[in-house]
Amino acid sequence: MPDLSALAWAALALAAVAVGVSKTALPGINTVAIALFAAVLPARASTGALLLLLIVGDWFAIWLHRKHARLRALLPLIPAVLAGLVLGSLFLGVASDAWTRRVIGAILLLVIGVTLWRRRRGAPDDQAPTGRIAAAAYGTLGGFTTMVANAGGPVMTMYFLAARFPMRAFLGTAAWFFAGINLAKLPFSIGLGIIQVPTLLMDLALVPGVVLGAFLGRALLGRLDQRTFERIVIVLTIAGALYLLLA
Repeated sequence: MPDLSALAWAALALAAVAVGVSKTALPGINTVAIALFAAVLPARASTGALLLLLIVGDWFAIWLHRKHARLRALLPLIPAVLAGLVLGSLFLGVASDAWTRRVIGAILLLVIGVTLWRRRRGAPDDQAPTGRIAAAAYGTLGGFTTMVANAGGPVMTMYFLAARFPMRAFLGTAAWFFAGINLAKLPFSIGLGIIQVPTLLMDLALVPGVVLGAFLGRALLGRLDQRTFERIVIVLTIAGALYLLLA
């Protein structure tokens, strides 16, 4: 078990709650967890520790939103995501922590800008970016960013928002997507030495926070309408991108 101060444990517990809320109600708030883990732990260790908690949260999200998922929408993404995971693992071997954050932050701001531009332009539903080119671009970026910093959520959030998924379909489809992608990351993370025994022990102590956050998110979800949901997600995603770019 890592030797951490009481304040550090409190920050990690708050991050665990944020993971649960992000999986069941507000995807963008996951950036809070990324920031807190990165502040308490070394960058590589924080990536591995957070990954295991994200997997726990994924299964709560599937349980809550499984009836609303559009699984066919995920099929075009699979090859690109796998390519992104490989690129991300290679990038981790050569890039510094600072450059990793800045590259991801710049990518997220670009994706957000494109999404908001399309919405402002009033692109109709039949022009939503769900074709092969869009799936390849978003999938590769999503796989890359989630491999290097568990930050694929904002990229895929923009994909699902741009595709105009209703709120519950958004959450259900994203739940299955990230459950699959996070499990796929495990062999890469173990091979890179990012996940070790102390990481497992620490995460066992933090799992109750994820469970609490999942139920808090479930309660919050009933109070959100589609427009409010989308606005909150976009604002949180922008905040996360700026944090990664400027931290």
